[in-house]
Amino acid sequence: MKLRVFLVALVLSVASLQARTDERPLTVGVIGHTGQGNYGHGEDTVWLKIPQTKIVAVADADPKGLATEAKKLGGVKAYADYKVMLTETKPDIAAICPRHIHEHRDMLVAAIEAGVKGIYIEKPFVRTLAEADEIVKLCADKGVRLAIAHRNRYHPVLATVKQLIAAGDIGELKEVRVRGKQDQRGGGLDLWVLGGHGFNLATVFTGPATSCEATILVEGRPATKADLHPGDEGVGLIVGDEIHARYETKGGVPIFFDSKKGDSPKGAPFGARLIGTKGVISLQVDEEPLAILERDGQKTPITTAGIGKPEPIGDIKLVNGGHHGAIRDLLAAIAEKREPLCGPEAGRDTIEMTTAVFASFAAGGKKISLPQADRQHPLR
Repeated sequence: MKLRVFLVALVLSVASLQARTDERPLTVGVIGHTGQGNYGHGEDTVWLKIPQTKIVAVADADPKGLATEAKKLGGVKAYADYKVMLTETKPDIAAICPRHIHEHRDMLVAAIEAGVKGIYIEKPFVRTLAEADEIVKLCADKGVRLAIAHRNRYHPVLATVKQLIAAGDIGELKEVRVRGKQDQRGGGLDLWVLGGHGFNLATVFTGPATSCEATILVEGRPATKADLHPGDEGVGLIVGDEIHARYETKGGVPIFFDSKKGDSPKGAPFGARLIGTKGVISLQVDEEPLAILERDGQKTPITTAGIGKPEPIGDIKLVNGGHHGAIRDLLAAIAEKREPLCGPEAGRDTIEMTTAVFASFAAGGKKISLPQADRQHPLR
């Protein structure tokens, strides 16, 4: 019954947004930085496909990149300074696109202070828990709806998966296993850039993490402070080419994270695996179908209609892989004055789990309690 209600609500929400196309579209100001994270994974162009929005300007500190992007977005007004763009054009929504996160906090603060109604930002959210705390408070104080581009969190099949787990289709949920891509970024950078996708999915089923203990290795030996180095993509100091972490959670189901550079084990895809006593549900980040049931030696796709049933949502690939689901939810959140599915508090929980690994390392590999008392970068 709950699933049917959810799907009806989704259809009504989309229909409501489509019905408002005759009204003034919400204006969008796009912020990027060519050479420093660029425009993420399509967070700039997706607005061209959303009839309820209109891009009015773009900002990029790189002159060549700015000219190219302005042309790509249909000849919109171009600014070298995003603060000037926000002040002059006063967009309803700011799209903060760079994958590099060292500018995220400043861009977020500028957008909120400029009076935007909503923000869509590339992941990872911010660099530290202190920055996350600041943005959570600012959004609450100003009534700004902020959505983070953990795209899979907005997939409607997650409601189906929750129902299947509650119904015992995989028995008792015993643990969740999260893995990054384990490519050349394996270890610390994989944790930062890709592990967050898995954490953001895992905590839907377990609740927030309450503790973390981690083992960090470099070329098979225990990492030391001498191994600290600046990570790519503006994440700050990182350590380790191999990480193994265990989290206790509010729901009592532990979450495990593993990443080793250059090691992508067959059968352990990028994402999260919900492991029960009678089966496993694999959540494959940015893949469609997102959810696959592994039970009795069989692998069966899960759709919003159930196990092995045809997917009734025709544009499900856009919902999952094209930011459409996230933006539909953000627009609905603005209209309904509610929090998006992956808002600033959910983003803070993900950063909490990411930095907790390094906090455990700084504490000699001991278990640390969450939330962390020290809100700055643990490797500073």
